[in-house]
Amino acid sequence: MPALRALLTLALSAGCAGVPCATSQQAPPQPVDPAHMSSDAVVAQQQELDRYRRLANDYGQLSRYAAANAALAPALPGERRVVFFGDSITDGWHLDQYFPGKNYVNRGIGGQTTPQMLVRFRQDVLALRPALVVILAGTNDLAGNTGPETLTQIESDYASLAELARANGVRVVFSSVMPVSNYVFPNMTTGRPPAQILTLNAWLEHYCAANSLVYLDYFKAMVDPAGMLRRELSGDGLHPNPAGFAAMTPLAAAAIDKALAQPPAPVPGTPAQ
Repeated sequence: MPALRALLTLALSAGCAGVPCATSQQAPPQPVDPAHMSSDAVVAQQQELDRYRRLANDYGQLSRYAAANAALAPALPGERRVVFFGDSITDGWHLDQYFPGKNYVNRGIGGQTTPQMLVRFRQDVLALRPALVVILAGTNDLAGNTGPETLTQIESDYASLAELARANGVRVVFSSVMPVSNYVFPNMTTGRPPAQILTLNAWLEHYCAANSLVYLDYFKAMVDPAGMLRRELSGDGLHPNPAGFAAMTPLAAAAIDKALAQPPAPVPGTPAQ
């Protein structure tokens, strides 16, 4: 275990260089004698230890799409490639089914936070030379998947993603953080407080307006009068089901069309040419 803790510290220090990241505050769980644990507890602890090993070995999960990126053919002349970039909601979205004939590229990874996304942004987005990136993130930051983060840190990561994209001529669509619900699992809003989701979305909308980006508002279309993710759009209160993705698709399509109709926005602080 001391070796694992050392590896984790080194990996997170390297992976989070230059980005807000509080993961180093979160120590790996200590092993317990399996003789004093139930079989379910042993399995759960092993899964948690495996998660920390994966973070130590590949914090940004660069290995996930390395082969797919290498195999992806360059965009055809005149093709305006679109990359969907995000966490499990993007990862589980079968873009070929919901956007037939569009050849959109999916680079979602379940469970990821914005610091992890910054680590892999060059490999999984910029190197693919897209015209546009659609970013959906934030919910796992609020849940503390890689350690506690303040809203200011999450906002800084969003801004860094936008600045990296625009410095490379890539248009940006920022998606709202989606609502969650307690209809299936009663504590979903505990880890992802609705008030924080609203605050983060308000910041995103303002940032997009101030920096000539497109804001994609899934939240308003998917929230119910109680402020929860509509029951019929999710099977677990967090991830969209087929009806949820069907509701998201025309919103995403409209945002993509709007963004592609605009010239790439300059990096903030860059004088207009």
